[in-house]
Amino acid sequence: MDISKASLGAAQFPELPNFEQGKVCESYSLPDGRRVMVATDRQSAFDQVLASVPYKGQVLNQTARFWFEQTEDICPNHVLDYPDPNVIIAKQLSMLPVEMVVRDYITGSTETSIWPMYERGERVLYGIEFPDGLKKNQKLPERILTPTTKAAQGDHDAPITPEDIVEQGLLSQQQWDDLARISLAIFAHGSEIAARNGLILVDTKYEFGLDENGVITLADEVHTPDSSRYWIASSYEQQLAEGKEPESLDKEFLRLWIAGRCDPYKDPIPEIPDETLVEFSNKYISLYEQLTGLTFERPDSDQSVSERVRANLAAALPAYFS
Repeated sequence: MDISKASLGAAQFPELPNFEQGKVCESYSLPDGRRVMVATDRQSAFDQVLASVPYKGQVLNQTARFWFEQTEDICPNHVLDYPDPNVIIAKQLSMLPVEMVVRDYITGSTETSIWPMYERGERVLYGIEFPDGLKKNQKLPERILTPTTKAAQGDHDAPITPEDIVEQGLLSQQQWDDLARISLAIFAHGSEIAARNGLILVDTKYEFGLDENGVITLADEVHTPDSSRYWIASSYEQQLAEGKEPESLDKEFLRLWIAGRCDPYKDPIPEIPDETLVEFSNKYISLYEQLTGLTFERPDSDQSVSERVRANLAAALPAYFS
């Protein structure tokens, strides 16, 4: 695979106003209150952009679409249209400054994950008391919420307790209660669907905003392999018994590859070989197909992804591309 041709490393279209670049997503704010969000193939981990992964943006966008449609009866979402496999046109929201992280297992490799904290000897995490004797990747006694503050690009998300969220005025008590209830309901539904398809939804993060009427609205992405961990259910118990990492179809594959070669928060991250990026891409595609029951449609090789996105945006927003 020619990674340079198969990847969308950037999506900057000067015809559209108010460009913003995130770690993974390029976005444009239109004067009429709509937001154009283009999922690129950039891969971030450990608070930095690492590489470009073929088809990743399309997988994320289409996986998020599946889940937005599956959960719209639980919580309204920001989507207005899907003009391209990599693009969402969404409602502009007033984003809430907390990420809601739901966890069913004690695992992880980042600074906000509960396993590294637990391994260091901490037993009160996010205001929750944990017993001694837990093993990595073990199912928790009960499902938990471990919120974080939302960091600016280049900074770290920070653990925070529900009590501190309310005391600091980040959310009102009613908003926290509503977000907690909605987050747990979405996760429960996602866990059921994943289980029916041979997968374990291990943990995930949600972002919410308020729409023009002050209604809590699900935003960004939902249950994608970037925002969630998924393990293959059939091999989980054996892998755990043997002290091995579970077979995963998510971002943790790349995190573990990097963490096995350096301290990603202190050392330069080594260049990731093309074959590793292709293997990573295939995991994302496998997750999409196993989860949704749909076949992933790779882009036409005669047209670059960027050209296709531009053409579809021009069709959806002709006033800007005329």
